[in-house]
Amino acid sequence: MTDNSLWLDHDVRRARKQGADAVARRQRARLARTVAHARSASPYYRDLYRHLPDRVDTPQPLPVTGKQELTDHFDDWATDRAITADKVRAFTDDPDRAGRRFLGRYLVATTSGTSGRRGMFVLDDRCLHVGSAVLSAALTSWLSPRDLARAALRRARFAQLVATEGHYVGYASYSRTRREGGLRGKLVRAFSVHEPTPRLAAELDAYRPAFVIGYAGTIMLLTAEQEAGRLHLDPVLVQPAGETLTTADTDRVARAFRAPVHMAYSATECIYLSYACAHGWYHVNADWAVLEPVDADHQPTPPGEFSHTVLITNLANRVQPIIRYDLGDSVMARPDPCPCGSPLPAIRVQGRSGDILTFPTGRGDDVRLAPLAFSTLFDRVPGVELFQVEQTTPTTLRVRLATAPGADPDTVWRASHDELTRLLADHHLDDVTVERAEEPPHQTPGGKYRTVVPLR
Repeated sequence: MTDNSLWLDHDVRRARKQGADAVARRQRARLARTVAHARSASPYYRDLYRHLPDRVDTPQPLPVTGKQELTDHFDDWATDRAITADKVRAFTDDPDRAGRRFLGRYLVATTSGTSGRRGMFVLDDRCLHVGSAVLSAALTSWLSPRDLARAALRRARFAQLVATEGHYVGYASYSRTRREGGLRGKLVRAFSVHEPTPRLAAELDAYRPAFVIGYAGTIMLLTAEQEAGRLHLDPVLVQPAGETLTTADTDRVARAFRAPVHMAYSATECIYLSYACAHGWYHVNADWAVLEPVDADHQPTPPGEFSHTVLITNLANRVQPIIRYDLGDSVMARPDPCPCGSPLPAIRVQGRSGDILTFPTGRGDDVRLAPLAFSTLFDRVPGVELFQVEQTTPTTLRVRLATAPGADPDTVWRASHDELTRLLADHHLDDVTVERAEEPPHQTPGGKYRTVVPLR
């Protein structure tokens, strides 16, 4: 019954109506079942949990896991013993298999490995059904009757901005939907984020979507096209994902498209992790996921403080359990109820702790700058559409800029250089050299724009 899409949709909505206690009860019960299933069907977890009590319904007693460790134990990780790393690797080596059912049952998704290690993940149908149910409930809470009527006039078309080569989760799930037909397959169309922006804008104008969902960096480029009058979309909703935007960014997107903007914060490891409310807080879908902000020793970070990293537990995917998985992001739990009224826990996201730039001072007290410091800096510079700061040596930053049409690149560079120099001086980093790159910001193979790239 709990795998049935209609039941899942009903239960997600009921949990939110019943409030925070009902959400917490579901989380505890599902965590206990997830742990029990993992230790009974996964050799890796059976060994990892061998000293634990028979029933565990809180995350704190459980050991922390991570991408490298799970990848190293890939063949023992899955609960379906037919799954092996060699089989998954052979499957993903063929791009034409994106969205096809691996072993006749599963969706396979890969990550581009910006942290240095490519990930391979296997998702079962239950995980995908939960993702659909959670998104459906979120859309219902965001959209007014007028919005729904406008969406109907556009035949409720979804434009999904994804990397259309490979097995990245956005394109793989889209391909599955299209291959298997049905109404949902007719409502969604994928657009490649690797397309030149003018061509992408023309294709979107022809499609006239009601919903625009995709990588935040690409949405910012399209926002500039909309502002310049070269794009003429009138969507009901815009949902940036995959990269962190500032409040100024989301306000700009909302103005350009005259539509509400609700960010998604998720990962291939947990595709339905959270969605942002109108107040800019991400609400964790805690009936189906556990999110723990922690310090460097994996101890809880108090609400109101940004964490060193965050641990997530996916309570839906049974074939490849993700339990207390170190995602590497820095988040802050809201210490009080969100004014939007949601019963779900609220967080702010600062970005990946692995994207923090570290500068040696020679005094033994290295200076560290988070990605958000650079985002707010470039927000103040007129004419910057997209930026990328790469640390090429311990004391050298290479800056790539995409400037707005009509803006003078030299003027934009001088203003950017002044702001960046001021930021560095404020942190007593006067010996850091700032270089101007001739090339535009680089995309990862998966289509994302990393705004900050630490020293390799």
